[in-house]
Amino acid sequence: MARLSPILKQATPVVVDHGEGTYLYDTSGRRHLDFTAGIGVTSTGHCHPRVVAAAQEQIGKLIHGQYTTVMHKPLLDLTERLSEVLPQGLDSLFFANSGSEAVEAALRLTRQATGRPNVVVFQGGFHGRTVAAASMTTSGTRFSAGFSPLMSGVHVAPFPYAYHYGWDEKTTTEFALRELDYLFATQTSPQETAAFFVEPMLGEGGYVPANSEFLAGLRRRADEHGILLVVDEIQTGFGRTGRFWGHDHFDVRPDVVLIAKGLASGFPLSGIAASQELMSKAWPGSQGGTYGGNAVSCAAALATLDVIQEENLVENAAARGRQLLEGAKAVGEKTPGIGDVRGLGLLVGSEFVTADGKPDGATAQAVQKAAAEKGLLLLTCGAFMNVVRMIPPLVVTSEQIDEALEIWTDVVASVTGS
Repeated sequence: MARLSPILKQATPVVVDHGEGTYLYDTSGRRHLDFTAGIGVTSTGHCHPRVVAAAQEQIGKLIHGQYTTVMHKPLLDLTERLSEVLPQGLDSLFFANSGSEAVEAALRLTRQATGRPNVVVFQGGFHGRTVAAASMTTSGTRFSAGFSPLMSGVHVAPFPYAYHYGWDEKTTTEFALRELDYLFATQTSPQETAAFFVEPMLGEGGYVPANSEFLAGLRRRADEHGILLVVDEIQTGFGRTGRFWGHDHFDVRPDVVLIAKGLASGFPLSGIAASQELMSKAWPGSQGGTYGGNAVSCAAALATLDVIQEENLVENAAARGRQLLEGAKAVGEKTPGIGDVRGLGLLVGSEFVTADGKPDGATAQAVQKAAAEKGLLLLTCGAFMNVVRMIPPLVVTSEQIDEALEIWTDVVASVTGS
């Protein structure tokens, strides 16, 4: 009998029968509060009726229309619709299936457009699991170990992770930008650097927000040296942070934006957005793929945008995010084993540490497991897997946040004895 690879380990023991909104129901009928959202994918909740209806209707019309062979209306409509929410000037789109593919497409574009070989990424960033994307990922060696050699031309600069360094945010940001300049002097000349790839908030790296001064510093250096600023919004986009884009919190202008995850409420769809001028510098034949811009996924994405707008989900993410962060911080303040609680919108992380301040992955994972047993599904992240993250769908209600915080309070106290 065939089985799944033994390397695929579940974060929870749940075998799902169906999902509805913020809840998953297992095969025994038990209800679970899902604060994983498929790692930030089910933005409109599980099986939102509008998304389901749009997908069902499209399946009856056209399932697959390969978009370099024929064109289909959902793709054209989605391209036009995204112009309403994309940053000003980013008026050209290329669609793929996964976040990793979007990263690799942006890498190819920036190298071809600039004629430069190198890129700079930032410590703790996650950009994917394919070879180039994994080569650009520094959130954990588990994503890149064991299949070296990796892609060359990737240079790593510090991210302003103040809690990790033990400094205040201003000092950490000044250090990060100073080290970036040092990297230019010692590893990759600005004249050989095609792009910066940066998340507005580290995802797998521990749910660490960037800040305005840091991103402004990247923008200044990009403008000075002709480097392209690529903002990876794969986890932070589509209202997840309480604004439509994560970088909206920091008033920065990207040259390229990467999109995926919450775009289509669970259907595989990703893309890159750039200006027509920049996108036209991609070499002929360098963009394509069998399943990119799938008709059903595009229909689901259109419905997702409708739901986000009509149900005011960006505003809900901001309000419920404040509620969730305040509640998580209250737990953190009375728990010595939680060193830091941080977040943006519906991305909230609690970092567990030992009494001497070292990363405590064992306790984080024990708390995550205990929460699952109580019916609250969470995930861990961070280099040492010592950050427990909460990622509810954008449709989460005040009552569901309260329910989750009640469970969180109980399991943290039970596991840590505090």
